[in-house]
Amino acid sequence: MTPATRHDPDLPAERPTGQAMLRGARGRCPACGEGRLFTRYLKVADDCPDCHEALHHQRADDGPAYLTILIVSHLGAPILLASFIAWRPSAMTMILSFGLGAIVLSLAMLPVIKGGMVGLQWARRMHGFGDEGAHA
Repeated sequence: MTPATRHDPDLPAERPTGQAMLRGARGRCPACGEGRLFTRYLKVADDCPDCHEALHHQRADDGPAYLTILIVSHLGAPILLASFIAWRPSAMTMILSFGLGAIVLSLAMLPVIKGGMVGLQWARRMHGFGDEGAHA
């Protein structure tokens, strides 16, 4: 994009992807960074309570769950192998400790990943986030 077209009022304002994803990962509105993104554990608010940006367009669907499973399993597998080689705990100890660890880590990571994904969709104007006009 040339500098002359960058300031064209007909073009929508640029939305910084990294900033929007970090705001979403923190559970905040990707547009303003102030309003709460979630009304419940994983329920995205229809609108930001502070800047009134429409958030109902988000289509995260199963993406955050797949990414959470991918990350948790890639973190857990090497630790599981290393702890088994180092200490040789019983099978029940391994099942209980790593099962509980995987559940806790998954529950902690799921809202973070979903918020980041909503921030990405907002910044890239995906799924209707660019229809109302520019809101940076």
